[in-house]
Amino acid sequence: MPFTEICIYQVKPHKVEEFEALMLEVKSFLEKQEGLLLLRLIKRGYRIDMEQIREGLSPRPITRVVKSVKYMLYWEFDTKESYGIAQKNLYDSYWKSIEKCLVVPHDKYLGERLF
Repeated sequence: MPFTEICIYQVKPHKVEEFEALMLEVKSFLEKQEGLLLLRLIKRGYRIDMEQIREGLSPRPITRVVKSVKYMLYWEFDTKESYGIAQKNLYDSYWKSIEKCLVVPHDKYLGERLF
């Protein structure tokens, strides 16, 4: 059963360019990890409220940064074991550089894919 992680990064506003450049480098590294099935990085750029949902309206763009710029990394592996090895490889290579760009340590949400 595929194993997934969603990682939430809260990036310091003045570190956005550095973070995005670093993550392009990380992408090339991560794509070489054994067992990787899917890799996506998303930058939060929109919001939606209940009124918009009820009316079927499009999300509104976020127009200002308050504390941080948020990113979500989604990656999926064939097994938990492949994921664990990839985490160690990431930790040994890019972890400290990523952490220097963040307001707070990143959050990880782990689980097996249901569908």
